[in-house]
Amino acid sequence: MPHSTYRIAVIGAGALGAIYASLLSRTSHSVSFIAAGERHDRLKCDGVTVNGTPHAIDVVPPEEATPADLLMVAVKHHHLGEAIGQMTNAVGPHTTILSVMNGIDSEERIGAAFGMEKVLYGLSLGIDAVREGNAVTYQNLGRIQFGERENSTLSGRVRRISALFDEAGLAHETPRDMIRNLWFKYMINIGVNQVSAVLRATYGALRESAEAREMMDGAMREVIAVAMAAKVDLGEADIGQWYRILSSLGASGKTSMLQDVEAGRKTEVEMLAGTLIRIGRGYGIPTPVNEKLFEEIRRIEGK
Repeated sequence: MPHSTYRIAVIGAGALGAIYASLLSRTSHSVSFIAAGERHDRLKCDGVTVNGTPHAIDVVPPEEATPADLLMVAVKHHHLGEAIGQMTNAVGPHTTILSVMNGIDSEERIGAAFGMEKVLYGLSLGIDAVREGNAVTYQNLGRIQFGERENSTLSGRVRRISALFDEAGLAHETPRDMIRNLWFKYMINIGVNQVSAVLRATYGALRESAEAREMMDGAMREVIAVAMAAKVDLGEADIGQWYRILSSLGASGKTSMLQDVEAGRKTEVEMLAGTLIRIGRGYGIPTPVNEKLFEEIRRIEGK
């Protein structure tokens, strides 16, 4: 990656993509969205608005993209296959790809297409963004956790991207064990995203509801059981850590899955409960809470 001006490309202009692109665009580096078809035209025409401020960020169709130094992937799980196809021209010899998607398998899917040596692991934690059309609002930016699979010492590209995020005002940290942290975020999403969608509950409502807590606890404990079988260091104390995060989120904030349900969009339930149920079966571990959540969210989507 060059040491002067970075070429940053972002694929995905939902809440995370819009926020991160808007912050990065305030630096001295070049930032562009990669988008095709109607999405390209809408972004070109309307840009994105973040906390009331409009941002006219460059938009490039996939066929006109050129190799980026940093390529951030912020699409929904069910759009990743399409996004990988649209990223091809943006990946060159010196490109680092950073996924901030939910779930535990986007890095491997991207690495299968472009080589794991190009991929950093990443996730977004503690952000409470709400998106309506091209407008995104948030109270808490949270932080990006990213790095190599193991980070006892920081690689050169991790240090360079850390400096870039500092310049953009993006809070970040590099955990020693990124796989454990991906599973931690996955556990949170399994609990809060799915339960909020079923109960139609904001963060504030989730904090006040004993029913919500019981459902979240049950769903997250199933993640812990499967993680332990997969030799991932996740445990009961991580549930307590989630509730500390929940206490910091804006009461009116909504999970991405609740926003999808309210907007009539397809949810990421396949990536959440669906993946856990499948992995659980492979280890012979029952996941009844997630099976019920999966069925209920599928029913909601069917409406």
